[in-house]
Amino acid sequence: MKVYFDNASTTQIDSRVLEAMLPFLKENYGNASSIHSFGRKARVAIESSRELIADFIGAIPSEIYFTSGGTEAINFIINGIAKTNFLETGKNELITSPIEHKAVLDTHKNLELSGFKPKYVKINNDGHFNRDSLQNILSDKTSLVSLMHTNNEIGTVNDVTHISSNLGENQFLFCDCVQAFGKSIIDVNKLKVHALSASAHKIYGPKGIGFAFIKSGTPLSPLIFGGSQERSRRGGTENVASIVGFAEAVKIAIIEMEINYKRVFELNSNFQKGIKQVFGDKISINTAENSTPYILSITFKNEYFHNDIDTFLMALDINGVAASQGSACTSGTIKPSHVILGIGKSVEDANGTIRFSFNPKNKIEEVDYVLGVLEKLGKHNLK
Repeated sequence: MKVYFDNASTTQIDSRVLEAMLPFLKENYGNASSIHSFGRKARVAIESSRELIADFIGAIPSEIYFTSGGTEAINFIINGIAKTNFLETGKNELITSPIEHKAVLDTHKNLELSGFKPKYVKINNDGHFNRDSLQNILSDKTSLVSLMHTNNEIGTVNDVTHISSNLGENQFLFCDCVQAFGKSIIDVNKLKVHALSASAHKIYGPKGIGFAFIKSGTPLSPLIFGGSQERSRRGGTENVASIVGFAEAVKIAIIEMEINYKRVFELNSNFQKGIKQVFGDKISINTAENSTPYILSITFKNEYFHNDIDTFLMALDINGVAASQGSACTSGTIKPSHVILGIGKSVEDANGTIRFSFNPKNKIEEVDYVLGVLEKLGKHNLK
């Protein structure tokens, strides 16, 4: 049996999405910046997609900027707001957490080279940010707070509205929503965020397309220069087919999001119940209550197992099971997950941590199969 439990890394493109894209890869191939009929057709497709996505999150179309994916959207937002706000107000302190996506953390490290001062909010052992810590590091020099909605490795969902309620004038909130968008309700007005990022390939859309929502009036400068596209803030010929595909994935999410959530919740619950029955207190589940059901992080405790994550994942793969240690953007390394270390786990336990991530097309039979594989591997790796 082949089982794909790595949907937080990427998902299979939906056939309906591919069908919507094909005309813009074949006959409707015009450049959206051209004024002739071919270009006008592409422009209409882009703007219709922009309107649909904006409406989905309670934004206005001019607040949506299409990018090459979540990573570019994150870079665009953090650099664009931090640098512009500094020029306008002199604020140079940035707040984030040690368990953000590497695109967030590495962008902060790069800005530090230019004189910005990143501060890191403490994280509770369940993966939520520590509210007292956030309050203590906010200051009148704080420019931008970057804290994710749903953690990409352990699935923790943060209380974003609490963050925004503590911010003052010329202090902005960016929320990485890549793992939440299209899977749960995201309303920018209720969350009170100034910016968020999202990506299509996490919700059965194409790779290489994402967007940045940036609230009107938020200070912003371009990341990519050389064209007037995206209101002169993101140069480059638009990826029309992928934008259309992204919009189609959102259309499907509007209809199916609620039932998908219920299906995945059932899969996750069965997996948790089964693995507790098999391993008892020899494992720990890193996913807190009220987390997204799409992600389940499990640690095989080092006191009981010979933990070697590369060998473990390879053994799963040999048995037809696709899972991961964590973010696909850091795969191929032997370093333990910074997220697992950030919630207080040891290096040894981090090397025994596996992320399983689900989609609504997965089946209970697949859960049962994976549990059987894990039981065999666990017995083989017992100390």
